Amino acid sequence: MTPRPEDIARFSDAYFLKTKEVVGRFGDCRVTYAVFMRRPVICTPKLMVDFLNETAAARQTTFDVELNYEEGAWVGAGEPMLYLSGSLYHLVDLETIYLQKLGPPCVAAYNAYMMCQELPNTAFMAMDARHCAGAEMAEMMAYAASVGSAAAKREVGAIGFIGNATAATAPYFGNVEGRGTMPHALVGYAGSTLRAAEMYHEAYPADNLTVLVDYFGREVTDSLEVCRRFPNLAAEGKLALRLDTHGGRYLEGLDLVKSYDVLERHAPRAIRGYRSEAELRDLVGTGVSGAAIWHMRQSLDDARFPNVKIVASSGFNPAKCRMMAVAEAPIDVVGTGSYLPNLWTETYATADIVAYDGKPMVKSGREFLLRKRSDGAE
Repeated sequence: MTPRPEDIARFSDAYFLKTKEVVGRFGDCRVTYAVFMRRPVICTPKLMVDFLNETAAARQTTFDVELNYEEGAWVGAGEPMLYLSGSLYHLVDLETIYLQKLGPPCVAAYNAYMMCQELPNTAFMAMDARHCAGAEMAEMMAYAASVGSAAAKREVGAIGFIGNATAATAPYFGNVEGRGTMPHALVGYAGSTLRAAEMYHEAYPADNLTVLVDYFGREVTDSLEVCRRFPNLAAEGKLALRLDTHGGRYLEGLDLVKSYDVLERHAPRAIRGYRSEAELRDLVGTGVSGAAIWHMRQSLDDARFPNVKIVASSGFNPAKCRMMAVAEAPIDVVGTGSYLPNLWTETYATADIVAYDGKPMVKSGREFLLRKRSDGAE
């Protein structure tokens, strides 16, 4: 997922390549770059540092990477995340690639952290691979989710991310294989939710069974049918139901009035007091709302399936997670996809040279990047 040394020139900006040629002609010097981002992020530098180390070894040189923050630490807007020193000739053509490997993971790690912080008692699954622009982006998002998750575990005791959907990046979560059981395609192929569950269980009898239940718009009816078909799995906590109801309709048995009634019974504080339109949509609106999750949980409990788990997906971002926390929604696992690589316009990392052969120098307006002496002077 990283360009081979001989291919770096193909992926670098032309002006960096031309600068390399000029430096090669007029003489090399040692430089120090300050690398930063324009928004608060979580420090997620491993992919960048690995690339630099591998390239340095291939070029028979060394680069000094001075991290100002540990992996998983908060970094403020404009704060130098790291200083990178070495030969200008060998560094100048790498900027395009190493910044690509830094900015997106830092923002995605921030996104992952915020979700885990809002629902610390809920496990998360990274299901973003199909929303990514290729394997390299998928690797960055998985790595970032693991870093943001680790920060949330450390700071707020969150359960965090327990896995992801693909084997290629499963090791970032301490796993060997990707996790997941069925998409809507399998349910449609099977012809019924129950038959999809039976087919899956026959093919993978040793797996825990997570059944997608919204395909036919009968989330409660189909869920109970599956539970009755697999009572042992249900009793042992090895059966889960995934709610992925889209925003065009309510979960079976609900409408706006009934959704308010559900929350009035289970989490009355969630709907007392001012809520924005977006917050109300997450609490009592269509799709996978706080009321929908409570309605499913109550239906399962009333049918004596208290150990069956609920997996929620569809549009989960920090704001929606926050409303789920307000509603005290009984979610066991959240599957999140498109939000990890969200706000792509904010993923740009920047590098500026701040010293040439040990002499501090930076372009006008970026003096804040210069190293600070212990006495406070630059």
